Amino acid sequence: MPPIDMTNPDTIKFFIENYEKTARLRMKWNNLYWDKLNQAATLTREEKGYWIEDVLKETMAEGLPTITRDNTSGARNKRKKPIRDAVFIPGINDMKKGHSIVDVGLADPKKDPTVERPDTDLKPDPVMRPINPKHKKLIYKGLPNFGREVYLKERTRIAPEDKYYFRECSGWEYGWRLQDSYFSRHVPQYGRVWLLTRDAASRSGPQPDPDHYQTIKLPGPDKCNM
Repeated sequence: MPPIDMTNPDTIKFFIENYEKTARLRMKWNNLYWDKLNQAATLTREEKGYWIEDVLKETMAEGLPTITRDNTSGARNKRKKPIRDAVFIPGINDMKKGHSIVDVGLADPKKDPTVERPDTDLKPDPVMRPINPKHKKLIYKGLPNFGREVYLKERTRIAPEDKYYFRECSGWEYGWRLQDSYFSRHVPQYGRVWLLTRDAASRSGPQPDPDHYQTIKLPGPDKCNM
């Protein structure tokens, strides 16, 4: 909005008329309430002799009807039967019913006794499935055929959904429970494999596996290091 041009004659005339109108309204208000203004300015009002106790007494008396009304309505409401939003309100004993990993079919109490607990036990369900005792024995035996590395290698051959009840990292989202997918359940019974045909039809024909695919051969009498 552009600023008002105070040099414009129409603008000057507008302000003069508003100033005069405001002055007339103030003069009219002062004429109507002149007696009260003079009485309040000179402090010549009639003294009523109120004390602080009188003011507090009047304040309390004004609030007594409200207290009486609230006590009456409160006593009447206490005698009423409470209205429930639902017929059944679940408690602590019902919090886990139908929601545990056993109820949804992810765990078997016969294989993992830790998942079979009373409904009052509100501890979180286990995340890891029980370890095969055969794999446990690998940790407590010495190298080179046993040990921690052999144990981890054996565990990597197991699918993640066979080791854990739930996903533990974002990398497991792809392929998690792939056996339950549409493609795994509708896989053809006699699938065709064209690997040999494809290799035979190539220019160079079938080739041996690369060196890094072969197992490591330890030095011995059948291998010369010279």
